[in-house]
Amino acid sequence: MDATVRNYLDQYGVSDATRRFLQKPQKMFIGGDWVDSSNGATFDIFEPSTGGLITQGPPGTTDDLDRAVAAARAQFDGGEWRRLKPLERERMLHRLADLLETHADELAEIEAIDMGKSVTFAREIDIQGTIDTFRYFAGWPTKLHGRTVEPSIPGNYLAYTRKEPLGVVAAIVPWNFPLQTMAWKLAAALAAGCTVVVKPAELTSLSTLRFAELVEEAGIPAGVVNIVTGKGSVIGAAMSTHPGINKVTFTGSTPVGQEVGRTAVSNLKHVTLELGGKSPVLVLDDADLASAARAVANGVFFNSGQVCDAGTRVYIQRSVHDAFLEELIAVARELKMAPGLDRDCYIGPMVSAQQKKVVASYIEAGVREGAKLVYGGASPEGPGHFIEPAIFAHCTPEMSIVREEIFGPVLVTSPFDTLEEAVALANDTPFGLAAAIYSNDLARVHTLIPQLHAGSVYVNAHSTIDPSMPFGGFKDSGFGKDLGPEQLDYLMETKAVWITLP
Repeated sequence: MDATVRNYLDQYGVSDATRRFLQKPQKMFIGGDWVDSSNGATFDIFEPSTGGLITQGPPGTTDDLDRAVAAARAQFDGGEWRRLKPLERERMLHRLADLLETHADELAEIEAIDMGKSVTFAREIDIQGTIDTFRYFAGWPTKLHGRTVEPSIPGNYLAYTRKEPLGVVAAIVPWNFPLQTMAWKLAAALAAGCTVVVKPAELTSLSTLRFAELVEEAGIPAGVVNIVTGKGSVIGAAMSTHPGINKVTFTGSTPVGQEVGRTAVSNLKHVTLELGGKSPVLVLDDADLASAARAVANGVFFNSGQVCDAGTRVYIQRSVHDAFLEELIAVARELKMAPGLDRDCYIGPMVSAQQKKVVASYIEAGVREGAKLVYGGASPEGPGHFIEPAIFAHCTPEMSIVREEIFGPVLVTSPFDTLEEAVALANDTPFGLAAAIYSNDLARVHTLIPQLHAGSVYVNAHSTIDPSMPFGGFKDSGFGKDLGPEQLDYLMETKAVWITLP
């Protein structure tokens, strides 16, 4: 850890527990053991608010992945995990949730330091969401069952179905919500009786490695949960072809997800893909403009815009367009840009210098293509990867800032006249992850909902997430679901059993 990061931790009074974790050598968790990369290499892990070096991590190799899959396979095929009764699995998941709750403040600090996000939001949303997800799925092991059937064919049969876990699940996790997205994939898989190999994002591996220590402390058998860090181009690609893996679940960009999906399907693996988005927001003329502006700003600027279902395209009914834009700009002015460990931070840094460069290039392209930058968009001088929230007006459908996922705090706006026009604008995208409607006219809201091509539709809010509700997209935003009972269907096989009776 360099002096810049040490001073940053001192300035904001980071806990001794977090410091101890960050200062020790980081290792992968494979088969219950803490191991270095098989080739002895390391990679640097940087802190986004200062740009300083936090620590180093081991870049996993395909040999490391082989070891992790072998450990997961052994547990699934004949280990202790497969023999546990449903109530025993439930108790273990609750024990893990208890440990997450005990260490919630420490995990929030690690997440803020590693990814740059607000430590306040990390505690309230990321870590609490992780705890809630494990508690929700802890209740499911005793409720997974098949059905009995009365066949109509001639003969005397006992016919029934069994629900059985798929096997070894490979979970490829993104960098924007490292721990929470990992929980989305891991909790359901464990509830169903699967074993898992997790590949966290190279940019944000630390909270997942701290989580693995809690998995060990919870008494979950060795090999049930394995963590292999490193590059997606090495580990993620190998997961898609590995013969010991039964399912790949991936959250990330659409181009990478397409390649993961093609490779996994060609190897006859089950696949869940939660990919990119360019989510539309419709603001109707009867909306409460002040509350809608606050919710819309939260829906695109939260986590510095690094959110897959962020409401980045806002279509405003023409009669309220100017008034709503004024409200939106006023809200944006209130959002505090600060280092992630600042308790009042709303806009933290981009996760990396490269991501800041990408976002800045889109802002430049928006201006160049003729959109009007009505607020923000500057890159402040000084340390860290910060970019001001940007709001564009007079945007047209062919502009790159309207068509492409930016993954930063950039909002584009346009007016519309009729609801038919609004629907056409909203659906004019290859993505279909989410959409939002702001209106107090329920007749119009319910008319619009089935017309929007999106996996989630939010009304008078954005990104409302609960473990009991499924999350996943349409079109180029992927297929399959995380969360909710629907997710369990993607983690189990259905076996048909026929018994001929005398």
